Amino acid sequence: MSVEIALCAARVRYGPLEALHGLDLPVPAGTVTVLVGRNGSGRTTVLRALAGTVRLSAGRVLWRGADATRLPAHERARRGLCFVPDLQAVYAGLTVAENLALTSPGARPPYPELVPLLHRTAGTLSGGERRMLALSRALRLPHHARVVLVDEPSLGLAPPVAARTYRALSALATEGGAAVVLAEQRVPDGLPPGTLVHELRRGSLAFSGEPAELG
Repeated sequence: MSVEIALCAARVRYGPLEALHGLDLPVPAGTVTVLVGRNGSGRTTVLRALAGTVRLSAGRVLWRGADATRLPAHERARRGLCFVPDLQAVYAGLTVAENLALTSPGARPPYPELVPLLHRTAGTLSGGERRMLALSRALRLPHHARVVLVDEPSLGLAPPVAARTYRALSALATEGGAAVVLAEQRVPDGLPPGTLVHELRRGSLAFSGEPAELG
């Protein structure tokens, strides 16, 4: 199991507060990694550190062994990293079709629920519809996607749609070989064998292992 991307002794500060305390986190290729923990545990900060949308105050980001700490977020995206945040993940002033065209021009939406909404402005969609549109960026990326980071994938989704979403995200790892990292409050059902779980508490790792071991 090769490591695709990793945090090494990573520290992140927001003003006087330290959100990550020297965190070591390897993320294997071809695997789903789930970050669980309460609000404020550091899950979102881990994703932002990997994506390059927040700077490390100490430590490094390694991508396939090379130091990517100073690589800006847009360069990480060009090299195959996709980050879907929990909020403000779509361009509200663009239509659904225009949002989709930013990553996959002409591609059919991965959610059939979006097909009749293609000419609607994204800002007029419901919370669940916006979430499907945001997730479409990850699920319709070109084949070179190497790292997919998703904060709260099922936020606002009906249970059947959430189940489909987890299957599709899992396939990015098991079939596409991507390193998929999900930030969740608990481990969702339906993830593939070999899924790794890391529980964060106050910016540090409290547990690392398989879902069945978390209890």
